[in-house]
Amino acid sequence: MVTEITEGIKVSVEVEYQSDYSSPSKSHYVFTYHISIENNSNYTIKLLRRYWQIHDAGYTMREVEGEGVIGKQPVIEPGQSHEYVSGCNLKSGIGKMKGTYLMERLVDGKQLRVTIPEFIMTAPYRSN
Repeated sequence: MVTEITEGIKVSVEVEYQSDYSSPSKSHYVFTYHISIENNSNYTIKLLRRYWQIHDAGYTMREVEGEGVIGKQPVIEPGQSHEYVSGCNLKSGIGKMKGTYLMERLVDGKQLRVTIPEFIMTAPYRSN
């Protein structure tokens, strides 16, 4: 698990290779990632947008940007957390992702760029 804290917002990521949904002979590797967002600040926050950089070894870096996460814009109270699971397909079996969330403090409308820590995705047989 990797973790990053930005202005009291703790983002933790755990990644898992999905062998049942992958087809290495067709250069198709599926990974899921579990994200936990903990609000350790004194303010209620709302997750507005997400931005990802997806690096697939030997291929062009992809960028994904959009509203919320998995169709939601969660509001997270101080001391509370929000968790979700999403996925990523790679062609090489080795890659990494990192990004940011755009969040807003509801009390004053201040927007925050919260770092999503970089995490590595490696199909098990690709490891030494």
